[in-house]
Amino acid sequence: MSIRLVVVDGQPLARFGLTRLIEGETDVEIVGEATTAAEALGLIATTKPDVVTVDVTLPDGNGLTLARELRDRWQSLGIVVLTSNGEDDVLFRAMETGVSAFVPKTSTLVEIVGAIRHAAVAASSFTATGLADAFTRLRESRARSPLSPREAEVLRLLQDGLSVPGVARALHMSTSTAKTYVARLYEKLGASSRAQALMTALDRGLIGLRSA
Repeated sequence: MSIRLVVVDGQPLARFGLTRLIEGETDVEIVGEATTAAEALGLIATTKPDVVTVDVTLPDGNGLTLARELRDRWQSLGIVVLTSNGEDDVLFRAMETGVSAFVPKTSTLVEIVGAIRHAAVAASSFTATGLADAFTRLRESRARSPLSPREAEVLRLLQDGLSVPGVARALHMSTSTAKTYVARLYEKLGASSRAQALMTALDRGLIGLRSA
């Protein structure tokens, strides 16, 4: 029985390329394509696929936000984040949303199809190319700094004067997610306000003074 697959990607060339790659796989059938998150939700409800591939960047929003909504709606749906952004922080954010797999678009056909097959049979089990190496880099980073790469980004944006909604827009995440990052940041710095957090970060050398 074929794995029913829906492809969600705002780039026509990317959708075409994946379609051509999948054509030679007898156990995978593409049953729909969507260009936006809004379109994807309706298409998935209609076609009832086994697996969906989602790009991180979509014309109407963040693919990881879509992935979280998909997981909340359909617990057994296999979700593969297939993206050109293979940075560690994006990988870990994808893992936090409950997706089944994270695969850079530069991966081989074997890796991409393998992730789709994994997602079809183990939707709640996360796998990613280079996951062990990413964890190693994370441990090394934490040894140098108490902040995660994303928390460090949030800190720099707070230093730039952005509000929490502004941070959310700059990092393409929901306001509630931005609030969570700010709360973690304050906790790690032992701060209760933006000013206190920035002063502590300056004192620890986590950020530098900005020139006037």
